[in-house]
Amino acid sequence: MSTAVATPASTGQVLADLLPASRVRDVTLVLGGAALTGLAAQISVPIPGSPVPVTGQTFAALLVGTSLGARRGIASLVVYALAGLAGVPCFADGTSGVGVSFGYILGMVLATAAVGALARRGADRSVWRTAGTMVLGSAIIYAVGVPYLAYAAGLSASAAVAAGLTPFLIGDAVKAALAMGLLPTAWKLVKR
Repeated sequence: MSTAVATPASTGQVLADLLPASRVRDVTLVLGGAALTGLAAQISVPIPGSPVPVTGQTFAALLVGTSLGARRGIASLVVYALAGLAGVPCFADGTSGVGVSFGYILGMVLATAAVGALARRGADRSVWRTAGTMVLGSAIIYAVGVPYLAYAAGLSASAAVAAGLTPFLIGDAVKAALAMGLLPTAWKLVKR
């Protein structure tokens, strides 16, 4: 494998590709992405009436996907999910195993794939494209998480939306705004 650092202006790259290429780099990035997601999950705020807290987990998962790309992002989220399933207390509030919010974790794996693929096409290099990427990633997480919540908690579809989607929209807007500032800024810095 080449140890050359790629030029930042190249399309088809994500931020992680700017580091010297090696298997050690990829393994480190995958494990680091899983660890970041697990740490961010511990930033947790309970929502009255919802079994699902607001966490930094979704923000981390979307950043992992855009920064590492689809392949490494998926690997990171799969490692994270498997660790939690194996009993490592890395899910929200130091939990592990399959709970009512596990569907969101499954959705994060899919969302990471989507945002990683879009980032390879330059979707993380401008404010508005990053916003669209984050909105799509969040929608994918909800598309899996909310139906799973309804099933696992025995909620109607409307109750699942009320408990597992509506209370999180403002937080997701804040997370998208953070990403809109972070990712394009990171690209501008590496172009210097």
